Amino acid sequence: MDFALTQDQRLMQESLVRTLAEASSLDRVRKFAADLTDKGADVWQALVDFGLAGICVPEEHGGLGLGLLDAALASEALGAAVAPMPFMGVVLAPIALLRGGTQAQQSEWLPKLASGQVTAAAVISEGVAGARDGAGTTASGGKLSGKGLFVPGGMAAGLLIVADTDGGLHLVRGDAAGLSRALMKGIDETRRLAELTFDGVEAEPLAGGPELLSALRDAGWVLVAADSLGAAGAMLDKAVAYAKERKQFDRVIGSFQAVKHMCAEMAAELEPCRSLVWYAAYAFDHAPAEASLMAAHAKALTSEVGRFVARTSTEVHGGMGITDLLGLHFWFKRLGLNRQLLGGPGRVRELAARMQGLSAA
Repeated sequence: MDFALTQDQRLMQESLVRTLAEASSLDRVRKFAADLTDKGADVWQALVDFGLAGICVPEEHGGLGLGLLDAALASEALGAAVAPMPFMGVVLAPIALLRGGTQAQQSEWLPKLASGQVTAAAVISEGVAGARDGAGTTASGGKLSGKGLFVPGGMAAGLLIVADTDGGLHLVRGDAAGLSRALMKGIDETRRLAELTFDGVEAEPLAGGPELLSALRDAGWVLVAADSLGAAGAMLDKAVAYAKERKQFDRVIGSFQAVKHMCAEMAAELEPCRSLVWYAAYAFDHAPAEASLMAAHAKALTSEVGRFVARTSTEVHGGMGITDLLGLHFWFKRLGLNRQLLGGPGRVRELAARMQGLSAA
């Protein structure tokens, strides 16, 4: 049995890495982070030209028709490049439409998503990680009222997938009356979060209920885990490269055993995450009985390992690690946000325990 990626998957990821190296250089990321009016349109267009906008949209609707494993590989590349774009909605919206949308909804939205004409965002944090600050959305008479927090890409999305307090899901147009948006301040300067307020906003229901919400949660966990895998891998690579060139006492610091151990420990902690993320993504499409538990394990583990790698890589860089010159903080903060998106490790492990009957709801 072959447990490796296919040649097409490797080529796709390698090609995306090259695209990001040109379209989302560190200088471009700095520019985005420094200007809240910068929407990263050029980066998004480069990824649309690559085909990423339609990665999970079926070919008959203009997309690539790929699975969650392919999307996870793309998410890993985006994390490694700290690309200034939210990817979750790109993947979750087609899943929601394909599993819970009507034929008319699919025909209207999937081609627009695949072409990049419309971006989407998933307002599911309250349904997954629990409501805070009075957030949460209720549905009544085909309209939504309430508030959704921590929505990646929510400021510009033309289509919203919104979960209500009963676990139902709804489509909301980005220009709907009664919808207001506010930018939320977060630690990650490469992705912007929105607070969305719904005041009697018209919505179209999706079929599937809590089961569909669970599927979106699982896919979201996998995507965040993959992004963390990429960001942590980049921090490890930067630490190793720095250790090979930085000198102290007329020796590169990588020759000191303590620094070798730090780099080796990062690699040893990070490598098992790769196979876990790959399998969690594979299980989503091919082993549904295992999908939720594997996604939970992938999210929780990469959250913990990502924080360890972020801290240790910064330590290897010494005082330079906290300066803006190297830009290491972009990866550090991205990992910090990923740790909490759709639930921190404690919350995710609690849900995993419930899935296995080890904890009462």
